[in-house]
Amino acid sequence: MKKRRQHSAAFKAQVAIEALKERESLSELAMKFKVSQSQISKWKLAFLDNSSAAFEKISKKSESEQVDVHELYEKIGKLEMEKEYLKKNLKKLGR
Repeated sequence: MKKRRQHSAAFKAQVAIEALKERESLSELAMKFKVSQSQISKWKLAFLDNSSAAFEKISKKSESEQVDVHELYEKIGKLEMEKEYLKKNLKKLGR
């Protein structure tokens, strides 16, 4: 019987962020990270559902954990802006 693989929260977040970038299809991401497309979709939804926690008051976490979350959200914001910029430029090229 095959043993189920356990993935770390960091790995799941990385996969979810890659899915949010929409640079690669779910099938490409599934091959790249060796997980199923449905699992990637579940992790992406979980990531989005829990994203509001980043803006809640953090009392018990250390400063280093707070910085990491802040940096991740900054990166997501930059990537979203980059995605919109690229979409606009592709439209200008007629693609």
